[in-house]
Amino acid sequence: MRRGIGATALIAGLALAATACGGDADGGNASSGAIEGTVTFWDTSNEGEKDTYKKIAEDFEKKHAKVDVKYVHVNFGDANQKFKNAAGGNSGAPDVMRTEVAWVADFANLGYLAPLDGTPALHDEDDYLKTAAGSTRFEGKTYAVPQVTDTLGLFYNKRLLKEAGVKVPTSFAQLKKNAGKIKDETGATALYLRGDDPYWFLPYLYGEGGDLIDPGHKKVTVDDEPGVRALATMKDLVDSGAAVTDSSDGQENGMRAFQDGKVAMIVDGPWDLALARQGKEFKGAKKDNLGVAAVPAGSRAQGSPQGGWNLSVYAGTENMRASQEFVKYMSSAEVQTRTTKELSLLPTRTSVYEKSAVRSNEMVEFFRPAVDKAVQRPWIAEGNSLFEPVRVGVDGVLAQGRSPEKAARDVGEEFRKLLKDYK
Repeated sequence: MRRGIGATALIAGLALAATACGGDADGGNASSGAIEGTVTFWDTSNEGEKDTYKKIAEDFEKKHAKVDVKYVHVNFGDANQKFKNAAGGNSGAPDVMRTEVAWVADFANLGYLAPLDGTPALHDEDDYLKTAAGSTRFEGKTYAVPQVTDTLGLFYNKRLLKEAGVKVPTSFAQLKKNAGKIKDETGATALYLRGDDPYWFLPYLYGEGGDLIDPGHKKVTVDDEPGVRALATMKDLVDSGAAVTDSSDGQENGMRAFQDGKVAMIVDGPWDLALARQGKEFKGAKKDNLGVAAVPAGSRAQGSPQGGWNLSVYAGTENMRASQEFVKYMSSAEVQTRTTKELSLLPTRTSVYEKSAVRSNEMVEFFRPAVDKAVQRPWIAEGNSLFEPVRVGVDGVLAQGRSPEKAARDVGEEFRKLLKDYK
């Protein structure tokens, strides 16, 4: 049984001090570089990725014969609460966890993560993309290392756009303008609009020059004019017939519509590239019919949210040094190059993008421009909880006839209930 973390800050501080002074929480000798002990790793990757990550974790054991890595695959939908239950109950938490970028600040605020500044885990930290590294920090300390980055892009059907005689839209206004041509010439609707997931609201918000909050000034901004315009843009795309939406299961229904050529475009992420290729419009010899571009701009700007995955160390681990070294390895240029080649995941290290095998990867070719324009989300402890009010607001506009003004105002009020010190 691992020791509890009732005095988490003290434990983390002692662990860091031990590392800095040459001691080793797992019994190894820091000065000689030897490490040993057991590292339990909770991997939240998807079904198509987990076997590769398991093999990569096992390869760490080959490099360090005295380390035993216990690999555990945890369903993404359950992982957040499962970790909180284990860490809060002082029993069963993993030594290392693959954390979604929005979880880091939340877990760190609760005292469940060990600071990593000055430890082996942050090897060559200047090599990380600035946006990816931003999600690892909370209140001046680093609690994770970036493993994978992603963002949203515009998937488009080259055949349908060519038949309609239109170019890939660079703005939502242009998309709406050309929607009639696409419908008349191909019978397809221009866009499938995800209205069921609040993450997909962010490109519209960023496109109007807005954001959810302003952490620096402790101000809620989602109900400012840009937030109203973002909701109005989404509503207008649907009302005009330029887009179709679904409040039940946008992920499955939208992808199916895109795969079958019923819609010409859909905003989606790199995780769905392989799934898109399973559709009749893009399967086999038709693979080149699939295109990916940056998400269209709004009336003020262009941008998509930064997503991805980090690696964090549990503050109560009994194997601090081994855990830090494992994190260093799992986020290394070597491993990121491998996961790009084998899984087409987007690296978080600048140096990896310079490798020829990575530069020629289709996923990198498609999504690097979008990653370069990714917008950092507000990395606050309550960041993840802000999405539910947004989901309700978007659904109110697209499915319940609520006005953009009323919906934005309601979302803002809910934000202020969650963020007590925000105005």
